Amino acid sequence: MSENKKVYLQPTPVRIWHWLNAFGIITLTVSGAQIRFPEYITLLGNYKSVIYLHNTAGFVVAISFTFWFFYYVFIARSMANLYVPKVEELKTGLLRQIKFYFLTYFLGWENPHHPTPKNKFNPMQKSAYLAIMFVLMPLVSLTGIFMTNVEPLRGVIVMLGGLKILMNFHFLLACCLIAFLPTHMYLTTLGHTPLEHIKTMWTGWEEGEEEVSGSEHIGTVSTR
Repeated sequence: MSENKKVYLQPTPVRIWHWLNAFGIITLTVSGAQIRFPEYITLLGNYKSVIYLHNTAGFVVAISFTFWFFYYVFIARSMANLYVPKVEELKTGLLRQIKFYFLTYFLGWENPHHPTPKNKFNPMQKSAYLAIMFVLMPLVSLTGIFMTNVEPLRGVIVMLGGLKILMNFHFLLACCLIAFLPTHMYLTTLGHTPLEHIKTMWTGWEEGEEEVSGSEHIGTVSTR
């Protein structure tokens, strides 16, 4: 037997981090594009003010990332369970989820993954977030910190190949990170309604279908 439930999926600290991160990355994208191509993009004022804005947004994103990491590791203590896909998930769930996104969703089939507070992400999401949050984000932040502290870190920068190589590497990493954004925005529309997942990131609650075994589920509220 199943019953429609509202599942409290996104706690307040996660929602705060998500929107700080979202607005910060948008600011970094626009300002970074103007820094890289000042002859074509002039949306944010003069070159000096754009660099200042870019650096400020970068520090905000780096601090919010630290906040996210601290929350999941030391408070929620669920980092590995939420973000690291298990072998069995990669063997079966990954292909099943890819099939859903690229085919069966358009046939009206149900999503094979039902998010819960302890298992929010499907195997495809876990694989993507693992690369983004544990590889791209730290490297983009670290290279950005190096470039905003050239003088005190000059020796390290020279060891890494020089400022020009560091700048190009930072730009390449940022492009890889930005390339994920259209996919992320598209996938947010694949809930029961196009705005369901976006609403969840504001309220914390998401519509879901839970198995009922005669007892109430912790963290859920019945909607019927």
